[in-house]
Amino acid sequence: MNKVILMGRLARDPDVRSTQSGKSVARMTIAVDRRVSRNAQPGQPTADFLNLVAWERMAEFCQNYLRKGTKILVEGRLQSRSYEAQDGSKRYVTEVSVTDIEFAESKSHDSSGGQNFGGGQFDAPPAAQGPQQAFGGPVTDDDIPF
Repeated sequence: MNKVILMGRLARDPDVRSTQSGKSVARMTIAVDRRVSRNAQPGQPTADFLNLVAWERMAEFCQNYLRKGTKILVEGRLQSRSYEAQDGSKRYVTEVSVTDIEFAESKSHDSSGGQNFGGGQFDAPPAAQGPQQAFGGPVTDDDIPF
């Protein structure tokens, strides 16, 4: 099975172009946060930047509604391809071929000025925003006994 699910923010606006056959294709990059461990070194990257590609109607959706900074949930499949660069060298690319995109944040949280479709609140309830102690405060590394 080849299935990828990612949540993160767009690192740049979608770049939408048309193929020679007239199909729309959108290329974009998503920044996905890493969980930082206690042993992490200062200056160590805390996000992975992954390439996404969307085709036809999904590409048009990306062009119309997504902007740099928009928090999204992406579903797709991992694919690898190769091409010959202008200097004649062979290049390899691994990217996520997008099959579905959902907004992961309401307009009130969207720093890029995106739109909130459906008019409802999409915020997670407080219990789903992270682990909580029995008396209500957030759990820190010092609270974990191991």
